[in-house]
Amino acid sequence: MANSNNSDFIDFGALLRQYIKKWYLFAISVGVCLALALLFIYVRKPLYAVRANLLVAQENSNPMEAKMGDISALFGADGKVDDEIFIVSSHSLYRDVVRDLSLNIKHYYRRQFLKTTLEYPTWPIDVTPQAGVLDTLRRGIIFKIDLNKNGKADISAHIKRKTVVEVEDVNLPYVMDTPLGQFTIAKTQYCPANEDVYSKVTVSGYDGAAEELSLDVAAEIANKRSNVIQLSINTTNTDYGEAILDDIIRQYNLRGFREKNNQGEQTEKFIDERLVLISENLNKTEAEMQKYNEKKGIVNLGVETEYQTEKRAEIEAELLKTRTQREIMRMTVDFLNKPDNAYALIPMTVDNRGLQTAIEAYNTLIIDRNDLLRSAKENNTALVLANENIALSRGNILSALDNALRQQQITLDDLTREYNNTGGYLSQVPRSQREYTELYRQQAVQQELYLYLLKSREENSMLMANTTPKGQIIDAAFTYGEPLGLGNKIIAILALLFGLMIPPVWLYMKKIFHNRFETRQDVEKVTEVPILGEMCIDRTGRQLVVASDDTTATAELFRLMRSNLLFVLNDANDKVVLMTSSSSGEGKSFISINLAASLALLDKRVLLVGMDIRNPRLAEYLDIAPRFGLTQYLSSDNVTLDSMITPIGDVPGLDVIVAGPVPPNPAELLMSRKVDQLFKTLRGMYDYIIVDTAPIGLVSDTFTLDRIADAAIYVCRANYTSLSDLAGVNDIYEQHRLKKLSLVINGSAANKTYGYGRKKSHR
Repeated sequence: MANSNNSDFIDFGALLRQYIKKWYLFAISVGVCLALALLFIYVRKPLYAVRANLLVAQENSNPMEAKMGDISALFGADGKVDDEIFIVSSHSLYRDVVRDLSLNIKHYYRRQFLKTTLEYPTWPIDVTPQAGVLDTLRRGIIFKIDLNKNGKADISAHIKRKTVVEVEDVNLPYVMDTPLGQFTIAKTQYCPANEDVYSKVTVSGYDGAAEELSLDVAAEIANKRSNVIQLSINTTNTDYGEAILDDIIRQYNLRGFREKNNQGEQTEKFIDERLVLISENLNKTEAEMQKYNEKKGIVNLGVETEYQTEKRAEIEAELLKTRTQREIMRMTVDFLNKPDNAYALIPMTVDNRGLQTAIEAYNTLIIDRNDLLRSAKENNTALVLANENIALSRGNILSALDNALRQQQITLDDLTREYNNTGGYLSQVPRSQREYTELYRQQAVQQELYLYLLKSREENSMLMANTTPKGQIIDAAFTYGEPLGLGNKIIAILALLFGLMIPPVWLYMKKIFHNRFETRQDVEKVTEVPILGEMCIDRTGRQLVVASDDTTATAELFRLMRSNLLFVLNDANDKVVLMTSSSSGEGKSFISINLAASLALLDKRVLLVGMDIRNPRLAEYLDIAPRFGLTQYLSSDNVTLDSMITPIGDVPGLDVIVAGPVPPNPAELLMSRKVDQLFKTLRGMYDYIIVDTAPIGLVSDTFTLDRIADAAIYVCRANYTSLSDLAGVNDIYEQHRLKKLSLVINGSAANKTYGYGRKKSHR
């Protein structure tokens, strides 16, 4: 089970001590973060918010819509504003803006080290494509121009990061031939003299630049209950941003002008055609009247008009009015039947309330369709439905006109009949006078129609002349004073905070993923096995570091470990100690050699036995070459005990038995009775026996030797032994699979141990 010290509570004191010991990590982290923050502050370009506000004018030709305006305002802005947003942000409009401002050619100028800015409109070097190149350009091309103080330029052209053309030491202007066409590179009036100039110019097609512009510019309704469209762009160059927004508004209003003028031009064309026809008819009628007068000899028209009575005058006036309305209706029929006027406004006014209401409703449908056409495609469902409604309304009007014309004809016949009935009153009027009157009546009708069309043409011309922009500018493009993003102080503070946060996070993540312990405290948190001692990192390169007159930290730690071991071996018969670990490389043999030497310094007879017979390294570490080893002794009766014992001259009282050659059956050899007999004999010869066994994480040899041992020491290494291996030692300790098991921590830093290193012992 885990140590009782391992609780769910956070030991803030231990964390603080750990962080203090790692102070250099915090210093490095804070220094790096602040350096990066300063570099970011130096390199970054201030980003400014540019805004413009546009009020969309609403045109209500329907009286019902005007009456419902106040109520509809409760539910938000007119839906037409949503359509206008699509027009404002349409690809075609952006393409016009790009073409107008040459936004497809962007100029970048490096003014300082690592500072490259977007220049507009004062760029130092310009690139002019050959005529017609931009209309067909599908791929972008980048020009890098490095102009030195002597006026010589190095120019390279790149397409998709591939250099396609490169020239050196050329004079400007220079015409460069590229796979996409010819481009002229020249200095502008803003190019500084006697300075090195580095400029990068990107050239793309109109469509590609329009797509980029659609990503940069945002158009949205400022308020749900308003008809105001807010345009916004965030840019490092305020002149560039303001020019874009102002030109978007200008192009939007120009498009509105063109649409309105197109309607007026169609109406004007129709009226001019009818004027020509009516003028011809009027001239023909007047010519006939002239011939008739000359033929009949009519001179005094005043005398001839006296034959008109009040009744004849009323009938004749009604006939004139009826015939005029009939001609207007026929003109309306001709207008509607003409294919070119399929979606044009009906300019005529009829003296028929039902027909006039239908014509006004038809004109309203035409206006709504034209508004929808600006933001929808031809196959749009709403547009198709509007076309169907217009066609249906046109058919209804034509049918109503046909009925009205028949009714007019009936009325005209009745008036004519009544007029003829007055012949009794005019029996004295010569027939010639009646014929002349008929010609006069035709001339009056033609003249009335001619004057009506002239008036309509003037009204249409006035409407075209007084066309107002659809978008009323509330706020022309303006820039907020403060740049977007974080201020320099905030960036520095955040960098400081990140610098302080990174080391704890890094240490925590390292602890999670590294799965290795670093200090004695880490070991105590995961195991209850007694800790016999710690050993600092030894950098001498020697395997035997313990000597009688040695006072180094390493030697003192082995003396401390020896004292603790003597407390464990508290019985007079406790002599044999097994040394093991989880895997090779944890320093088990190093600890075994020096612990045995430390015991020998007490004037005791100590034997070091190498029983890691699968991977024997003891002879190599001690630089000895005995004739016989343990495996030879156990597998042969010809090898004596004395022949395999080797004394260590540097340490009086310390003898060694090395493992010998690797046998084919190590497990069976260690389980033989000869091992028990050997150690029974050795117990009588030595005061202490240190046995260097195989790692328990690899084989089970150590557990088979527990029968001949009195205690066991498990060697673990800081930043090497995994926490899962220590958890396995807990199971061994709880199940008593090794007698008097204790731990030795190897590889600790000198200032973290309980010995006489850089810091005093904690004991």
